[in-house]
Amino acid sequence: MEFMDQSRQSLIPNFLYSSKGFLDLTANQRKSFPSARYTPLVAPSSASPITPRRDFVIPAPSEARKIELFSPAYYGACTAGGILSCGLTHMAVTPLDLVKCNMQINPTKYKGVCSGFGVLLKEQGMKGFFKGWVPTLLGYSAQGACKFGFYEFFKKTYSDMAGPEFATKYKTLIFLAGSASAEFIADIALCPFEAVKVRVQTKPGYAKGLSDGLPKFVKADGVSGLFKGLAPLWGRQIPYTMMKFASFEAIVESLYKYAIPLPKDKCSKQMQLGVSFAGGYVAGVFCAIVSHPADNLVSFLNNAPGATAGDVSTFIFSYIAIKKLGVLALFTRGLPLRIFMIGTLTGAQWGIYDAFKVFVGLPTTGGAAPPEK
Repeated sequence: MEFMDQSRQSLIPNFLYSSKGFLDLTANQRKSFPSARYTPLVAPSSASPITPRRDFVIPAPSEARKIELFSPAYYGACTAGGILSCGLTHMAVTPLDLVKCNMQINPTKYKGVCSGFGVLLKEQGMKGFFKGWVPTLLGYSAQGACKFGFYEFFKKTYSDMAGPEFATKYKTLIFLAGSASAEFIADIALCPFEAVKVRVQTKPGYAKGLSDGLPKFVKADGVSGLFKGLAPLWGRQIPYTMMKFASFEAIVESLYKYAIPLPKDKCSKQMQLGVSFAGGYVAGVFCAIVSHPADNLVSFLNNAPGATAGDVSTFIFSYIAIKKLGVLALFTRGLPLRIFMIGTLTGAQWGIYDAFKVFVGLPTTGGAAPPEK
């Protein structure tokens, strides 16, 4: 038992993990080590006394490697967190997204949420609920990387441009501008995957997934057809993301200020992540309402053959969609399901994103007290 207890101890002497080297120890401390007597590497002489070197220290394995804020490693960590938060959550709600898209495209057949699930189950079986999960995972992973990574970058850039005083005074405008700039780039990465996803999910028998759906789409509509929904996608996602980030920052700050009796730096990491999820869920409800009309247009355009990106046909088909759906339906069709889906989605995204930041040693997003003037 004594041998087993000793074996649990580190085999590397503790003095290697401190700024004091072996040569700095006293004679009595050196004798306590089971190794042989201390023997200098060079024979001593009166002409050349030994000068101990103290610049070689092995870092302790337990020492945490901290990422410097706003460094390339910091933006890389935020990008990785965005990939996980957006890609995984959107893939998880593929069944809800599938029913929502079909309700928007074919409302006579998919009249409601429950009946929509029933139709899918009857016609395609259980595997039909996850049709299009690959373009969903890849597309929203690419979008999440750009969304969160560039948001942190633009938020810092615009804050530096404004200066400390104006950045604090107009911080909401900084959040809005940073999130809009980030989403503009993120949607370019998402758009091709979104086009294939909608076509696969809403046209029975079109394709099984991305591998056969993408070549078929390009053959029929051309490469430019992959981006025909980009303008409506910007119309849907940029307001959504502006609301997502600005409202989240405001909600989290209010929760720490009014609802939680402790300042953020005194709260446990578990409590901070709970605040991130709650703030994200409430922000998601606002996001769904703001971006829902454009979401209906995106689904309609991606399912309409003949429209191409950037030409007049996009606006013609948008006008036809509004006329066909009606203004009221444009704002309300599929909205309850989207509120539930986007609320849960956004809450989970902020929870995963901040959990990853905590995992790599970074603080959670938002809630910090503004700097004193």
